[in-house]
Amino acid sequence: MTLKSLIWNGLLIAATCLAFWLLYRILHHYSLDDIGNSLLSIPLRHLCLALLCAAASYLCLTGFDLLAILSLRKSLPYRKIALASFVSLSIGHNIGFAGLSSGAFRYRFYSRWGLSIEEVTKIVLFCGVTVGLGMTTLGGIALLVDPADAAGLLRSNTRDIRTAGVILLAVPVLYASLTMILRQRLTLWRWSFELPRPHIALLQIVIGTLDFVCVSACLHQLLSAFADVALFRSITAYVLANTAVMATHVPGGLGVIETTVSYIVPNAASIGALIAFRCIYFLIPLILGTTLLIASELMFRHRSARTKDPAKVADKTTRTQAPQRTGGIE
Repeated sequence: MTLKSLIWNGLLIAATCLAFWLLYRILHHYSLDDIGNSLLSIPLRHLCLALLCAAASYLCLTGFDLLAILSLRKSLPYRKIALASFVSLSIGHNIGFAGLSSGAFRYRFYSRWGLSIEEVTKIVLFCGVTVGLGMTTLGGIALLVDPADAAGLLRSNTRDIRTAGVILLAVPVLYASLTMILRQRLTLWRWSFELPRPHIALLQIVIGTLDFVCVSACLHQLLSAFADVALFRSITAYVLANTAVMATHVPGGLGVIETTVSYIVPNAASIGALIAFRCIYFLIPLILGTTLLIASELMFRHRSARTKDPAKVADKTTRTQAPQRTGGIE
């Protein structure tokens, strides 16, 4: 095993241990009866709305890949883009190191549809930028609208939090401005690329922000089943939790999301709401994504077997049938 593999495996083991330790700190106060009763107390209406919000989020995520394909001036049917996006992200969200893990699955799909490794890499980077734009935009808005919660968690004052919010909102504005100004192809080491067209950049910001709104709304529906929680407080909780997940690379944010949300909204963050959120946004998509991955792999292999060189198949058939024809003449 190489040194690089040892380092990555060590980081993964450390992140997993951290996840289970954080999860233990949350769960050890509760019995199985407490958890079951908390889950059963969530009204059906809140569960259905949370499912719709989660579905809307994954629909937005397919838009990330669609915009990336358009920025490369490639043409692929939306059904293929949606399949690659959903499978990659539903599994990548749970594995951790989402950029690398989802990128590997994306390459598995897109390479079969004629895209090069450089083009797939650009798709992964494009989607990563879209995630960053969405998080900074919504995070900036949340810090301006609801600075108190972030100030309490970060142990700062509301004035500094609002200043941070303005700085965050300057990021998407700067990005959109650069796409209008820098139209020439840029070179970085061996890679050459160009910034997306301005209308695609604006769609990146809108869809990226909308994705985080949908996930936050999913969390909000479950938290509001137990207490009166403002939507922007749920948004602040999720944005800060997701920031912590990206910093720690804990698989699926296991324990990190629960700890952060419990700190910001302690009255509403019942164990039932947190477990329901993990099931709806992580576990159910993981099951669906894995099923689609297995089905697509079987389909790819079946089609590959049917499209083998017909000349070789015909030659093999002729050789196997030749003795029978000779025997008939004799």
